[in-house]
Amino acid sequence: MEFKFTPENIERINKEIQKYPEKKAAVMAALYIAQEQNGFISTDVMKEIATLLDITAEDVLGVVTFYTMYHQKQMGKFHIQVCTNVSCMLRGGYDILKQIKDKIGIDDMGVTDDGLFSIEEVECMGSCGTAPMIAVNEDYYENLTKEKVEELLKSLSQTHS
Repeated sequence: MEFKFTPENIERINKEIQKYPEKKAAVMAALYIAQEQNGFISTDVMKEIATLLDITAEDVLGVVTFYTMYHQKQMGKFHIQVCTNVSCMLRGGYDILKQIKDKIGIDDMGVTDDGLFSIEEVECMGSCGTAPMIAVNEDYYENLTKEKVEELLKSLSQTHS
């Protein structure tokens, strides 16, 4: 199915383009808007963004593959990113990653059968002083313990019920 932006999202992208001297500088904003609309960044999404910004699809792909916030497949309603970089690793990041994987029954970049959860191991998310941490969608959870993670997963499951 071919991807096309909604008229409202075209307007949002055009506002982003106006902020910069060159259209291509709006690529990250366009990707974010596309992911909001489509749920993930498909090849068709990248082609559409390339056309809008007068750049190549390869230029767009370079941005998509560099940043962890862009997904090339549909992720869960609650996308859990677990930091395992140095500070988080030293304070239990791998234990938290294993705890979440075991609890929801999926591996890295997996999605639960009901589409509720997905998980991703990520590098530094800029919260080294409050390690270990995870992000769920756009929300950070810091200074985690196994108990806090258990409570969070339970509350997310109940939110969906």
